[in-house]
Amino acid sequence: MKEQKIIIKKVRKMHEEEEHGGQWKVAYADFVTAMMAFFMLLWLVTMIAPEKRARVAAYFKYFTIYDKTGQSFMEKSSEIFDEAGESAKKVPREFLKEYNVTPAEFTQRIQTTIESKLSDIKDQVLVDTYDGGVRIQLVDKEGKNMFDLGSSQPTPLALRILQAIGDNIRDMPNPVSIEGHTDSLAYQSSHYSNWDLSTERALAARRALERTGLNSERLVKIAGYADTVPLIQGDRRDPRNRRISIILKFSKEDTQTQAMQGIPSSELIAQPGKVLQ
Repeated sequence: MKEQKIIIKKVRKMHEEEEHGGQWKVAYADFVTAMMAFFMLLWLVTMIAPEKRARVAAYFKYFTIYDKTGQSFMEKSSEIFDEAGESAKKVPREFLKEYNVTPAEFTQRIQTTIESKLSDIKDQVLVDTYDGGVRIQLVDKEGKNMFDLGSSQPTPLALRILQAIGDNIRDMPNPVSIEGHTDSLAYQSSHYSNWDLSTERALAARRALERTGLNSERLVKIAGYADTVPLIQGDRRDPRNRRISIILKFSKEDTQTQAMQGIPSSELIAQPGKVLQ
């Protein structure tokens, strides 16, 4: 019986196959990780308050190794993110100008918006100075209500105005107050009154502004005043008494700067349809 020959076959991998065997997976994993970090950074940037974002940006913009050698960003992080301390004053004012404008500058900005985007209803958007700030009032008119009678659901007209206001104030650091007012028409039900209605309308305005991008942390007061603070003193049933007031607070420093510039308060009032009380 003849012996069978044993054949051994050696298979050699080509040099190209050895070089690209699994390295593409590592490269792909690195790419996915980098994209995840990028989108997380975008999310963090949108979540941070405008004033904090300005401080961080100012730190990197004005940092120099020649006079800041040995100082770490992490060592300064407590100052940069300190809302109540003195650190905000260390940020150059010209850098914060786009976020923190003066009352006169803001009044001019909102007046321009009213003329360009709300010209057909500008008599229902009143702007004046009030309690150290700038007040924007959305008032009712016969046939053009901000809310349907007895309802706290904003009409398309109100949402249009609130969108325009939100676009102007969402990137500013100033505190915001929202007030709701009604006329003197009373409800027959004893379980629901103008106090409830005015408060719910103020809350509805708050939700609408937050949808435009307003940071809820800037809200310092949301209140309903029923018919106790009428716009038209002589007629408490006048539809113009039904209104929403949005008040943007300004610091004493801004008010003093305005006075030093010799700007009279009357010039700060932009009332396209001023209502005399």
